[in-house]
Order: sequence, then structure tokens, then C-alpha cells
Amino acid sequence: MSFQTGLAGLNASSRSLDVIGNNIANANTTGMKSSRAEFGDLVASSLGLGGGGGLQGGIGVTINAIAQQFTQGNITITGNNLDVAINGGGFFQLTQADGSTAYTRDGAFKLDKDGYIKTNTGSFVMGYDTDLTGKTTNTTPTKRQLPTTAPISAKATTAVVTEFNLDARTVLPAPGATRTDGTAVTVYDSQGSAIPVSLYFERIASTTTDNWDVYDAPTGGNLIASLTFGANGSLVSPIAPVSLTVTNTAHPVAGDVVTTIDFSKATQYGAAFSISNLSQNGYPPGELTGMSINESGLITARYSNGQTQYNGQLAMADFRNVQGLQPLGGNAFSATFSSGDPLVGSPGVGRMGVIQSGALEESNIDLTAELVNMMTAQRSYQANAQNIKTQDQIMSTLVNLR
Repeated sequence: MSFQTGLAGLNASSRSLDVIGNNIANANTTGMKSSRAEFGDLVASSLGLGGGGGLQGGIGVTINAIAQQFTQGNITITGNNLDVAINGGGFFQLTQADGSTAYTRDGAFKLDKDGYIKTNTGSFVMGYDTDLTGKTTNTTPTKRQLPTTAPISAKATTAVVTEFNLDARTVLPAPGATRTDGTAVTVYDSQGSAIPVSLYFERIASTTTDNWDVYDAPTGGNLIASLTFGANGSLVSPIAPVSLTVTNTAHPVAGDVVTTIDFSKATQYGAAFSISNLSQNGYPPGELTGMSINESGLITARYSNGQTQYNGQLAMADFRNVQGLQPLGGNAFSATFSSGDPLVGSPGVGRMGVIQSGALEESNIDLTAELVNMMTAQRSYQANAQNIKTQDQIMSTLVNLR
């Protein structure tokens, strides 16, 4: 029986060394979780006398389980927008090449030629569709596909917003004088062609209020709006946006630009003429220049015209018993009966961790501790080998008895 005890010890120590060696080998593997060999003793029930008395002996040791240690790994900044780390609980949900579902903590993602986000092993990264506000529009995750080179279409300007101060100390100009207080805003037609629109301000005679006219030229020109200010310097009228039609002489096929101009934040104080905001909502067409992922997993595409668009959200999954997950290799796991069904949701919601873009989670393997564990396991292996050697010597002594 002692030979069996020693042999069981050798086998258990050998498997423990395998686990430790695997940990050491994967110390630099992204998202890797360390494993731990959990031992259990073996008892020879045949020696029992029915009452569980003191004659019941052990016959060695076995490995009860090899348990994954799902503690948080350190997060390293990479600067790559497709590198994402999970800070907290949960896993990225994947669809493998055979259509099966898997889960991983390894966020080193890549784009394939069709714009699908994939892992290094070729699995598809799953996520949700979103509208323009970033709100999810489906409840079942699908393969995340990003536009590769698709341009964003032009948008014609429909609203201009202004915020400026007109100098209350300005004297009335002489008839026909050149207007000096002015600015310009660029609007866009339906094809994305830029059209400059000038705004020049001229003070006119007033009684209890101060009045200014807005023209589209420094001299002459077309009247765009008439502004009236109260004694406190705030705008009295027009409060509602003013309609404006911009003639598209350069590209008539695209049609004129019909827009509004909001003057409601204009003021007239005793300070120099200044512009604090001049914006509009149109833009030319643009090409995809990059993408980013925020802490909620929302994917944002960036374009050369300065526009951004939400393009989906990463999906995550968590489990009631992560120890029950089955390792698949390639930093992936599959759900089992022991792990329970996945709890699928968005990053940062409930038990799900948040996303850190441009970063990767390192393995949680403590190399120093593993080397110490290896020495301990090696000593255990040597001790069990000595156990067998001793039993062999005893057996030889018995055989040689005369």
C-alpha cells in the first residue's frame, strides 16, 4: 500500500508542477488567470471497521480540482484604440468560428478586412446596435462590425447659433459708412459645399431701446435681421431664430441653403465687440479616420470632417460561479452547468466592470509566488520519490530474509 501512497504523491506533485509551470509560461499572456492545484487525501475505506475507528488509513493524495483564480490583473496602457481592458467583473462575449459562444478577458482586438472586431484567435466580438444618441436598439448581442472606409454623407446647414456682444458705446455711423463690426460663418449645402455667410452689424437711431441691423455685407447688402436691446443690455427681439435663405451661386444644382440664425444670446454692453460662439449644424462629407471605445463600451467612429458617430456597444457577460467555466485555450472560456447561464449586459451595469480603452489587462500571475510554489512542489516530489525508495529498500530487506 505504501508504494501506492508514494506513487499517488508523485502523480499529484507532478500535476501540481504542471499547473505551476503553465502559470509561469503564461505570466505575460494578456488577460490570463492563474490556476491552482487543489489537493485532497485518499482514504482506504477497506481498512475501516464499521465504526470509523482509528484503523482507517490514508492511501495518498489526489488533485481534486484545478481552480482558476479570477482576480483582477494589472492594467497596462497601450495607446491602441482597439485594446480594451475590463476593470471589474465580467467577460467579453465572443462567437467562435464554429458558431459556439465563448468568453474572454483578453481585450486585444483587431479589425478584419470586412470591419468585424475579432480576437487574435479569430473569434467575433459581440455587442449591441445603437442609435445616434448611443442608446441600444437590440437586446441580443450580434457580431460587431465597423465601417472600414465608408464616408459619412454631407449634411446641409439648417441652424446657425450666435453669441456675441455689441459695444454699447458705438456712435451712430454716417450714412453709407462702412460697417466695421462683423464676422462670417460657413454653411454647407446638401452636397457639402461650403458657402461663407457674412454678418455685419450697424447701429441705428433709437429712443428707449438700442437697435442694430444685421447685413450680409460691409456696405449695402441685404438686411438679415433687426436687433433690439433693452436698457440692461439683453436682447429684446427677435428671441426666436430668424429665417435665412443663402443663394447657392457656386453650386446651384445642390439648391439654396435654407437655415435659421439664433441671435437670442446676443448682448449690448459697454465693452468691445466680440464673438464668443458662432456655430452651425452642417458639415461636408468625411472619411473614417479612427475610432474609440468609452468606459460604457460605446464605440465611436471619428471622421475627417470633425464628426463622430456611435457605432455600437460592446456586450459583456458574467456568471454566478466563474470557477465553473471551462477553459478552451486561446484565453477563452465556455459556460458549463456548474458556471450557470451567462448574465449578459452592458459594461458598467450591475455586476459588469467598466471598459478602459487603449489598455490591456495583464495576467494576474505572481511570478515570484509561482517560483516559490515550484520549489515547494519540487520538494514534495522529491519526498514522495524518497518514500518509494524507502519502501523499496524495506521490500528488499524482507525478500532477503533467510
